[in-house]
Amino acid sequence: MEKKRRLSPFRVILAIVILAGISSAIYWQWHRLQETIVFEPVKPWFSPYVDVTATPRYVFEQLGATPNQKNLVLSFIVSSTTEACIPSWGGVYPLDDAGRELDLDRRIARFRQLGGNIAVSFGGLLNDELALNCKDSGKLLNAYKQVIDRYDIDTIDIDLEGNGLTDAEALKRRASVLAELQKVRRSESKRLAVWLTLPVATFGLTEDGTSAVSEMLVSGVDLAGVNVMTMDYGGSREDGQTMQQATEQALIETHRQIGILYNQAGINLSDASLWVKIGATVMIGQNDVVDEIFTLEDAAGLNEFTISKGVARMSMWSANRDIQCGENYVNIKVVSDSCSGIKQEKFGFATLLSKEFNGDITSNASRVTTQSFETKQQPDHPDESPYQIWSRSATFLEGTKVVWHQNVYQAKWWTRGDIPDNPVLQSWQTPWQLVGPVLPGEKPIPQPTLPAGTYPEWSGSTVYDEGQMVLFNGTPYEAKWWTQGDSPAASTSNPDSSPWIILTQEQIDFGVVY
Repeated sequence: MEKKRRLSPFRVILAIVILAGISSAIYWQWHRLQETIVFEPVKPWFSPYVDVTATPRYVFEQLGATPNQKNLVLSFIVSSTTEACIPSWGGVYPLDDAGRELDLDRRIARFRQLGGNIAVSFGGLLNDELALNCKDSGKLLNAYKQVIDRYDIDTIDIDLEGNGLTDAEALKRRASVLAELQKVRRSESKRLAVWLTLPVATFGLTEDGTSAVSEMLVSGVDLAGVNVMTMDYGGSREDGQTMQQATEQALIETHRQIGILYNQAGINLSDASLWVKIGATVMIGQNDVVDEIFTLEDAAGLNEFTISKGVARMSMWSANRDIQCGENYVNIKVVSDSCSGIKQEKFGFATLLSKEFNGDITSNASRVTTQSFETKQQPDHPDESPYQIWSRSATFLEGTKVVWHQNVYQAKWWTRGDIPDNPVLQSWQTPWQLVGPVLPGEKPIPQPTLPAGTYPEWSGSTVYDEGQMVLFNGTPYEAKWWTQGDSPAASTSNPDSSPWIILTQEQIDFGVVY
């Protein structure tokens, strides 16, 4: 018998070290891969709403032949006026009646014959969404299923407004049933994308809106996305702010809120993945608020913004209105179901809003939300930041801009110690407004200098109390706490530990100096 060789203790230890090194390398390579995972690319899609029951009847089926309106969201399915658990179009036409009196089934078939895709929207403002009064969960599930099966759709839109949004019991019932329906369909290898459509202000979703999203996530609904109705801003829109600017602000705030809500539900999504979860629905032309008019220029600008951010969905209210009003329409300030109220070419808004939104409405129906990661946030450096880096001990006046975690924030009011990216859901809870990211290649904006004598020149032997101001090489600084002998020059390289904060142009403009 051949004698077996025994490994020496040294060789055993060496082998363990080598294996550990290989394992560590594999782990860190895997970890680096995990940090950069985001959703698979999605083709953004454009889909106007069509009011099925509007008068005069809109011939939506012909849009299947147009290149930029091959996706439609037909609206609205609500409870029948005679039975809460029976789905109907606009409360007037149960599904069979719609087939006969509106010829809806045939018109949908023709739209598809011409290459179109549809989704169906439940709810809206004027009638009761199914879950509001249909309190039997089994019947409610069957009501949703009837619509999905009859029209052979894999994408639904839940438009919550009024009581449909504020009724807490209805929110829970709806979310539970949709989660179950989604689970059943997936077990049958069928797809079901659920979009939640909500009102929005320039400060983002309301508390009712964030509650609706939270309820969906907690109940296990895998939301395809949150579509915000970027219209009728009322008092939240600032004087002089264009509809495009108001809409962009609303989308940025919604993006921030959605990230917090997913995080609270235990799902961490990357910045890019969150934008994929967002849709925007504009009200073209004259809005319900008299002084709000969404123009063709607004449409072109918003398209560029949403494409740059990676927004997955663009919609408009509505295809019915994408045409100029006729001469017989007396008061164009009164919103019409059949025209925009502004001068335009037919399909003018669809042409502008749909640019590069060339995906189809079913493109994300089979997508399952999973956690996504980004590379670790790089630290902020003074020589690569256009504005001063935020410091907990510094005082910031209204209008001051700072850099924090590679983003630029602007103070809405006097603040000290409030973290700019504090995860609060409502914008009124934070003194900071997110402006946008620090751009590649940015350098510090030159700081203002003031004439000699505006403030005392800094002296190393002088004692300074909190709030006192000095000039150092012509640049104004404010003391954050008691200090003596600490040069203001150090504040640029180590802003947290320095007792001095440089006064920016914004602070001077807002009256610190004068």
